[in-house]
Amino acid sequence: MKARVHVMLKTGVLDPQGEAVRHALGQMGFDGVRSVRQGKVIELDLEETDEETARETVTRMCERLLANTVIESYTVELV
Repeated sequence: MKARVHVMLKTGVLDPQGEAVRHALGQMGFDGVRSVRQGKVIELDLEETDEETARETVTRMCERLLANTVIESYTVELV
């Protein structure tokens, strides 16, 4: 089973990389981009076949390593 984790900075946390991308897009002529939030996607290939167990395991991974839950939020998608 595959899992995809989307990690983003929480609302209200400054995103200097997103701001740099927004600025660069403006310099390249892409006007009208008001804000950019940059995150990461982590894909995991799991041996687990039970969806509930896989989701619980990946959630524990996120809480312990994959996301800094103080400043980041995450979503788990089983694919």
